[in-house]
Amino acid sequence: MSSVVMTLEEVRNKAKEKLKGVCMVYKDCDGNPTRFCQGQHYGRPLGFGGIGSGASFHNNWLALRKIKLKMKLVETHFEPDTTFHFFGKDLSMPIMGASVTGVNSFGGENVIAEREFCQATVCGCIEAGTIAWRGDTYTYSLENSYGLDAIKEAKAGGVKIVKPREQNVIIEFFKKAEEYGVTAVGVDTDGCGSYMMTKHNKPVFKKTSDDIRELVNSTALPVIVKGIMCAEDALEAVNAGALAIVVSNHGGRVLDHTPGTADVLPEIVEALKDKNVMIVADGGIRTGYDVLKMLALGADAVLIGRDIVRAAIGGGSVGVRLQMDYLRETLKKAMKMTGFSSLAEITSEVIEV
Repeated sequence: MSSVVMTLEEVRNKAKEKLKGVCMVYKDCDGNPTRFCQGQHYGRPLGFGGIGSGASFHNNWLALRKIKLKMKLVETHFEPDTTFHFFGKDLSMPIMGASVTGVNSFGGENVIAEREFCQATVCGCIEAGTIAWRGDTYTYSLENSYGLDAIKEAKAGGVKIVKPREQNVIIEFFKKAEEYGVTAVGVDTDGCGSYMMTKHNKPVFKKTSDDIRELVNSTALPVIVKGIMCAEDALEAVNAGALAIVVSNHGGRVLDHTPGTADVLPEIVEALKDKNVMIVADGGIRTGYDVLKMLALGADAVLIGRDIVRAAIGGGSVGVRLQMDYLRETLKKAMKMTGFSSLAEITSEVIEV
């Protein structure tokens, strides 16, 4: 399938064909209430949209769209360096595949199997010089976890994120992740609002700082807490030992009417300015220009979700590689046009008020 795909446009066209009735693969995946995937679902699967009115999904996009970049060109020519160091791994970019798991949740189970989806995501990211995060869903168990299997088979690292299940189950997942050569592990606290876990009677829970500390102490791997949307939660997670947080509202899929992630990111960055912690962000990122905006707001790296799902469905690992290559190239273009030769140079001064 993927061997005949030559361009990202072809990948997206094929994904649109395969996802007919689920996702229109719009040029602007903005979560607008008028979009095919959006609106109240009244018990139907969420598909590619957001929960309730879809406002949280739309707000992610809006928060980035309103930011303007300052162009700066009169200087010595350079080629930007986008390399990024992530817990002992040198990546080609500060962009990784998000822990989107369970294509059945997006209505894609009829066009790609879960195992194939995980393999395509992990391998495509590796081919682009970066890594994929793999998540958790109601069909997963310690005996059946396609994301972990894909990371083990690829032998190039990755991140395993577990839903906020019972503590002992999360710890067992962490132990298995250690055995499989995972780079870091974590828990998505926002998963306590998971539609699919609730629907299929898989209990998920809010986590206390003591719970997070227990998880940190259970493994030698770096622990990441995902689903941070306020400074208070960020401080609780970091003080409990998390070495990274992800500013995320779960793609707008767990609580209606949250702000966009780019709206809350600066407050969280300010709260953690004296802490030795990596800050990752997701939500509404579609291009390298969006990546630059998140980095300028204080993120160290970003995650890409919906576009990776479409890329895997439309072109397998080749599609994912093309998507990640596109993001890296547009980030390089954005950095060149705004005067940043390396990631370390990026500051909020690039943001026009």
